Amino acid sequence: MTVRPEGLKHTLPIKENMCGFGGILYFHKDREVSHKVLAGMADTIIHRGPDDQGYYIDGNFGLCFRRLSIIDINTGHQPLSNADGSLWIVFNGEIYNFLQLRRELILKGYTFKTKTDTETLLLLYEEYGEVCVGHLRGMFAFAIWDKRKHRLFCGRDRFGIKPFYFYRDHEKFVFASEIKEILTLEKIPRQISSEAIDSYFAYGYITSNLSIYEGIVNMPPAHTLTLSPSGTNEPKINKYWSITFDPDYSKTEEEWCEEIDTTLSDTVKLHMISDVPLGAFLSGGIDSSAVLAMMSGNSNAPIKTFSIGFNEQEFNELEYAGVMAKKYNTEHHEQIVDPGSADLLPLLVKAYDEPFADTSSIPTYYLSKFARQFVTVALSGDGGDELFAGYSAYSKLKKIYNLWLNKPFFNNYLFQPLSGIYPEKFYGKKLLYYLSINRKSLPGKYCLWSEEERIKLYHIDFSGSLNRFHAELLKQSVVDSYSSNDFVSGLQALDMLTYLPDDILTKVDRASMQNSLEVRVPFLDHKFAELSFRIPVEMKIRKYEKKYILKKALTKILPEKILLHRKQGFGVPLKYWFKDDLNEYMYDKLSDRNNKVFSYLDYGFVQKILHYHCSGIHDFSAKIWSVLFFSEWLNTQYG
Repeated sequence: MTVRPEGLKHTLPIKENMCGFGGILYFHKDREVSHKVLAGMADTIIHRGPDDQGYYIDGNFGLCFRRLSIIDINTGHQPLSNADGSLWIVFNGEIYNFLQLRRELILKGYTFKTKTDTETLLLLYEEYGEVCVGHLRGMFAFAIWDKRKHRLFCGRDRFGIKPFYFYRDHEKFVFASEIKEILTLEKIPRQISSEAIDSYFAYGYITSNLSIYEGIVNMPPAHTLTLSPSGTNEPKINKYWSITFDPDYSKTEEEWCEEIDTTLSDTVKLHMISDVPLGAFLSGGIDSSAVLAMMSGNSNAPIKTFSIGFNEQEFNELEYAGVMAKKYNTEHHEQIVDPGSADLLPLLVKAYDEPFADTSSIPTYYLSKFARQFVTVALSGDGGDELFAGYSAYSKLKKIYNLWLNKPFFNNYLFQPLSGIYPEKFYGKKLLYYLSINRKSLPGKYCLWSEEERIKLYHIDFSGSLNRFHAELLKQSVVDSYSSNDFVSGLQALDMLTYLPDDILTKVDRASMQNSLEVRVPFLDHKFAELSFRIPVEMKIRKYEKKYILKKALTKILPEKILLHRKQGFGVPLKYWFKDDLNEYMYDKLSDRNNKVFSYLDYGFVQKILHYHCSGIHDFSAKIWSVLFFSEWLNTQYG
């Protein structure tokens, strides 16, 4: 695919190469970590940190780091140690309350040699130990080496904005910001996880309890990891924060609106701390518009804003982005994405390391690359839909739930059986599909490829050894754990614990990092999130109007045209592109029986999907993209 810039007056050099780290702990104390091995890990993530690199080796333990300079550009080198060299840290992210924490530590007698949030975190650990994570307000992944105790302590932020992967076998523990770093080491097995493949086709992404490779683990959000080489060498993983809904019915709408306005403004102000150029992604939706309005209220200079559009008008929101840009007099930049070729797919496969089928990764990549020409940091509106029940499914499922789910006779004996009987083209099939929902079937309703479709999709040799029901198990456990909460709150928790970290935040992190751009998400500041958990669900969805209380809180700062605009999402016109510009490419890739993808997928069924899409019978573009991405990933890894 190619990009056609529109209205650009100038461009700045782009470094095609945020921060990233890695480390190795050998369990045998006599085995030393090699600088060459650490350098090999660091070289694979130069895109995350093109400005600086650093290493630290303590016998059988070693750290590597790549840096994108954001704060304290001159003295923020990592790995960083405390005063006596007994503690060493590598850190990826931003601690937004670090100035407050720094002042508190100075009052306790600590001295600082840098102005970084990294040093603040390290000394916070020195003062409080492992409970230091409870003091942090921000996005982060880090590793701290306690040289005296010979102990490793790692942590990941509450929503999983920043990544942390690890691998352990009988001789070593390896951790990294991206999977590709771990794979640089010798004797790391590349056995593909069949469960991960099923997760991928079920949801379009691999859930965080898995990775595409057996043995490589994605540490869950809001958890810490401690490892002291002894005994079984098993890492100890602890949860330090939970999503807890505790609705407060004592406040009026006006009081909630005031609290939302004040807290969001304070949160955005914290997220604007930077020593480098800063801007905002602007889609024209409510969330990104709210972030822009709050940024403008906290800045004396015009905000740089960036928007992506398409020639296909049903996918183009540039008109709404323009309304906000004009209202707040931003330094606005727009770009149109065209389907010139498919050369982006290999770049995305390289960026994500494992199969990832969210088609909005395409505009996210281009938007990040575009914004990086002007700024090093951008704020986005991600998280608003999860916190304030903004997805259409919430209001639809709430309506169905209120009508039928508390009537077992209708649900169990009428709608579920009928949903299974009627053919796919029956006009009432979609209605019956929703009416047949219950708590046990809910995860299946979120699927990209349903279980029934996956049975047909998989090659018989692959499906024969697969537990097809595995993909739904993680989401089902979340649904069950929130069974006592309000139905919509349960849906919110399901998305915040799975879809948000594993899809949305992964998408943004990889696409932006591939372009050396840091993206911050003010809505996911945990203080603001906890505020949303206290707002009764009846104020989030009012008579099936989504995000009711958030919209009301924003009426003074957002135009009516933005507030009333129907949510479009970050969609891509692939359904047209696969019929026209990308049709030949699609068939070239997926009509070759020798393609490695057909060791896993059924050739005949894939051809049927292509035919149905191009004949206009149904829009299968998202499903086709998932097959194309998996095909490209396989050929990149094993071609």
